[in-house]
Amino acid sequence: MTGVQTCALPICENTGRQIENTGKADGTVPITENRIHRHILFGSLLIIAFSLVYLVLHRTGTLSLFRDIEKLRAAIESSGALGPLLIIGFFIIAVVINPLPSAPIALAAGFAYGHIWGTVYVIIGSVTGAFIAFLIARLAGRDLLNRWFGEKLKVGLLGSQMGLMGMIVVFRLLPFISFDIVSYAAGVTKITWWRFLLATTVGIIPVSFLLAHFGSEMGSGNQARIGLTVLLLGFVTVIPIAVKVILNKKQKGR
Repeated sequence: MTGVQTCALPICENTGRQIENTGKADGTVPITENRIHRHILFGSLLIIAFSLVYLVLHRTGTLSLFRDIEKLRAAIESSGALGPLLIIGFFIIAVVINPLPSAPIALAAGFAYGHIWGTVYVIIGSVTGAFIAFLIARLAGRDLLNRWFGEKLKVGLLGSQMGLMGMIVVFRLLPFISFDIVSYAAGVTKITWWRFLLATTVGIIPVSFLLAHFGSEMGSGNQARIGLTVLLLGFVTVIPIAVKVILNKKQKGR
């Protein structure tokens, strides 16, 4: 027999209807109105939850700890063995609930536990908080952007895994770029979760160490070491900017 065989059985018709109803022929699932509504509801509930947490922190006086290194250090030290968990928990809250500052927590961690263990606790807290923010954005916002922009999200830098990883590493090295916003923004891109975690961890290590070290030196009262730490922090900040300038010049020269 030659030619393309056709099937008149009901099962063939039902299979076609299943593909039409459940997704496209290539296996992708279309974004339905119900999913959009669920994500809008999810985002609204998150906003309410964050507002309640912020209100509780304000009413209990805990919010002031995020802006006062001395009070924060005293709270950490008075917590005893639970101090590291307090640092990690505070960091998660500061990252997920923007715009609570996280730098004082890193300084207090270094002040209380030194630059080694202080850095470890800062990295654990910041990476955990960043991943939670990443997941929230992915669950609440990615489908909305896919609906608005369609295939545009898959092209160029937004579709490049290595390009996104590089951007995240650079942004983590720049203290003046919001750590929280980068985490949420990454969640609505195509970057995989493990690449995001890897890029965040690599990028946050230098700044975490310097902030914890700075906090440790503040405790020692050694002005010379404090000044050196500030210079190193500035140097780390300038590195990605200098690399970006050099790469732009090379691209223009081609």
